[in-house]
Amino acid sequence: MKKFAGLFLLILISGIGKMKAQEVQVIDKVAAVVGGNVVLQSDIDMQYAQYLSEGNQPDPGVRCMILEQLLTNKLLTQQAAIDSIEVSEDEVDDNINNRLRYMTRQAGGQENLEKFLNRSILQYKEEMRPAVKEQLVAQKMQAKITEKTGVTPLEVKRYFEKIPKDSVPNYNSEVEVGEIVIFPKLTKEEKQPFYDRAESLRMGIKAGDDFGTMARLYSQDPGSAAAGGDLGFFDRSSGMAKEFTATAFRMKPGEISKVFETEFGFHFLQVLERRGEQVRVRHILIGLKPSDASMERAKKEIDSICTRVKEDKLPFSTAAALYSGDEMTKYNGGMLLNARDQQSRTTYIPVDQLDAADFAAIDTLKPGEYSQPFTFTDPQTRKEGYKFMYLKSRTAPHKASLETDYAKIKNLAEQDKLNRVVSEWFEERRKTTYIRIDDEFATCSELKDWVSSPQTAQVNK
Repeated sequence: MKKFAGLFLLILISGIGKMKAQEVQVIDKVAAVVGGNVVLQSDIDMQYAQYLSEGNQPDPGVRCMILEQLLTNKLLTQQAAIDSIEVSEDEVDDNINNRLRYMTRQAGGQENLEKFLNRSILQYKEEMRPAVKEQLVAQKMQAKITEKTGVTPLEVKRYFEKIPKDSVPNYNSEVEVGEIVIFPKLTKEEKQPFYDRAESLRMGIKAGDDFGTMARLYSQDPGSAAAGGDLGFFDRSSGMAKEFTATAFRMKPGEISKVFETEFGFHFLQVLERRGEQVRVRHILIGLKPSDASMERAKKEIDSICTRVKEDKLPFSTAAALYSGDEMTKYNGGMLLNARDQQSRTTYIPVDQLDAADFAAIDTLKPGEYSQPFTFTDPQTRKEGYKFMYLKSRTAPHKASLETDYAKIKNLAEQDKLNRVVSEWFEERRKTTYIRIDDEFATCSELKDWVSSPQTAQVNK
């Protein structure tokens, strides 16, 4: 094991025939060993390249953090193998595709990303697969370690009482707000020019125009246009519009669909690959731009709803369920949830997290009052519409207390307990696991617990 841990992985470069000693080239080395598992320098380099591709500045310290995460994953996956914890290939594909879509957007397109990575997307996907699979297994193992961890009201109280007085969190003003949204509904005649535009592009591609080029030039899907319309692999439960999913899964590889409509506008797509219950497609989207007449109809509708709500002729929650075009809030009584605290599903939102237009609409309201309708653009679909806001409650900036902030303090107490449970688990495993770390990383502060482990030795260069 000692000899193995210090070895460089070598590839001998030569033609057919005898290999010469001077043709030996070092392309990789062992950065660390955890039990029977090896962390290669290339594993660290690949994740660091992803970090840079996301627009981050070079930082050598990030390599230390990457190695710490890789060591953590190795320890977790060793236990996962004992506990028979696995992930499916579909889960791995979904994760990789999501990462690559984000990286492609950050790089300004697939071509730019491939230049940065110095390899094709397909090659990079295959190189990523083992690391991503290991990470997903590690996450499942950590979830199992903490699955029975919870806190009682007494533990919450004790946690809060142990916080030094000068460290008790201060909370900004928070609000509970609701909204009712009306998007303009275009008539068939108003939609026709957008359909014709999509059909013209489709016929051009059928006649020989390059699909990827046309998508980069004309598709109005900001998430895929730069990648030539490529959406990667997805399954039936990936959250695509139902019309999009239905079209994609009834076609064969190479086929180009007819133009069809979703909430985002008119699309047509081409199936690139099928892999079991997953399909990879590229598409072109022509979004619908509301006409002046459709916007006027939407304004009249929301004005009528707002008036009825303000006159107590229609409860706000009922109006939201019946008329609102926001699928995220209409079945929640129209109330917005705190997007940064999805686990607790709290309706309390710090005012500095509100959209600027929403904040302006409720800033002068008193609890129980409604704003006037105003125009807005949905950040996800980019659709224009009207909405009005409801202010249910507002809290002043304050220092945390159990009486007013129990839910937040409970979350903090739970996270603290989870961290302690995980830390204790790792401390015990490190005591009984053989660990070796290369000298290059021996001074990383992030690795001090690993370096000081009784079973740890440094790899000799």
